[in-house]
Amino acid sequence: MRLVLASSSPRRRDLLARIGVVPDRVDAPDIDESPLKAELPRPYALRLAETKARAVPCGAGEIVLAGDTTIAVGRRILPPAESEDVQRTLLGLLSGRRHHCLSAVCVIDAGGKARLRIADTIVAFKRLTAREIDSYIACGEGLGKAGGYAIQGRAEAFVRFLSGSHSGVIGLPLFETRALLVAAGYPLG
Repeated sequence: MRLVLASSSPRRRDLLARIGVVPDRVDAPDIDESPLKAELPRPYALRLAETKARAVPCGAGEIVLAGDTTIAVGRRILPPAESEDVQRTLLGLLSGRRHHCLSAVCVIDAGGKARLRIADTIVAFKRLTAREIDSYIACGEGLGKAGGYAIQGRAEAFVRFLSGSHSGVIGLPLFETRALLVAAGYPLG
């Protein structure tokens, strides 16, 4: 049985390695990740994970794994930090408050059946000073990331509270991912 990872994220490959899984093939789908009108964060993350998984062609005996990590403040879906200005706005919004990191996973088994799970992690940042935000932006690690930060790097020092899946905040909730792979018949010890 072969595993196809529907993601170009090196973090997802690293996380899979932690549970002894090495994808046989990596195929990053090109999909529109725009939220639908009035779409809430949880359904959005689940929809994207499944859409990514279904966008990757697979052959006989292949299982497809895809994920999506969405940062939300209340009902608001935060975009990835595509520029330093956007990142500054996002970090200012997250400063001193709690937010949700929704990490959805979809596994499509060799028979075409999709299975979905989501990890909802609550993360609270300390109140950030303008200098801390500027310094973090200057390091470059949060650019392109959901919510404008990477918890596996310097931003971890901003976290005063976390309840849920640390690996989910990085990009793939390992508990949920392992359970889905086992349910799909992928051989794990």
